[in-house]
Amino acid sequence: MSGERVAVLMAAFNGSQWIDEQIDTILAQRDVAVELFISVDPSEDDTLERCHQRAAADQRVHVLPTGEQFGSAAANFFRLLATVPFDSFDLVALSDQDDHWLPHKLQRAAQQLQAQACEAYSSNVTAFWPDGRTQLLHKAQPQVAYDHYFEAAGPGCTYVFTKALAGYVKAKVQEQREALSGITLQDWYLYALVRASGRVWFIDAESGMRYRQHASNLVGANVGIRQSLARLRRIRDGWWFTQIHLIARLVGCPSPLRGQLNNGRRGLLWLATHARHCRRRSRDRFYFAALCLLQAVAGGSRP
Repeated sequence: MSGERVAVLMAAFNGSQWIDEQIDTILAQRDVAVELFISVDPSEDDTLERCHQRAAADQRVHVLPTGEQFGSAAANFFRLLATVPFDSFDLVALSDQDDHWLPHKLQRAAQQLQAQACEAYSSNVTAFWPDGRTQLLHKAQPQVAYDHYFEAAGPGCTYVFTKALAGYVKAKVQEQREALSGITLQDWYLYALVRASGRVWFIDAESGMRYRQHASNLVGANVGIRQSLARLRRIRDGWWFTQIHLIARLVGCPSPLRGQLNNGRRGLLWLATHARHCRRRSRDRFYFAALCLLQAVAGGSRP
């Protein structure tokens, strides 16, 4: 038995349909001592009431004060990271409101953090759909020099940090709170922040959870034609490159990447030819290079 004390941070919004099941799987984690902290964005359903009921029934569940409208999962997670006290915990984990954690998810994370001598952990997940389909989402490709500036380590609901790292993240989130309003995906920012600081992050090939797919997913599994087209539209509209620049500014960016990100067409061409250092998966490297080339041809003033 590992016995680590784990603070689980859950951002909730209109999650009444699934949140009880997810809370059940968190509280049922084996061989760790869990406390769950929930921040509820003002919702149109009874999510808040359900969370208060769970808190009244189990002292391990805590609901943060409500009233502020966060407007995004990222802002809600940043609120949790900035305000939940971590002093009495060994590990800090993030959770969505609608998944299903396998019983040893957190124990596995605790073991791997020690075995790999790292401070941050994430893993593959098993996506599942209402019709019974499942698919393993593979995120555990070998990390490369700059991947954290261009993608996340995988779904943020798999992230687990040591107490020391969580303290570092808390300080950065508090310091950058205003600028973080421009961040769309907290999992991407957090991966970049940790890797840019020189800390070791381990991505586990073993799936520890079932990742629910439904119409309200912000990102989801990104499989299928519809999801691919949605991603391409966001990239075409400039969202992706805007996020790259904001994240690089917030977490710090090494040379030569820093110079190339602000080098217009020449920088885009450099990125295209260095795609193997920018994305983990071979297929994504090809798409990355193609997008940079297309942007260069279109005369983008910067990546």
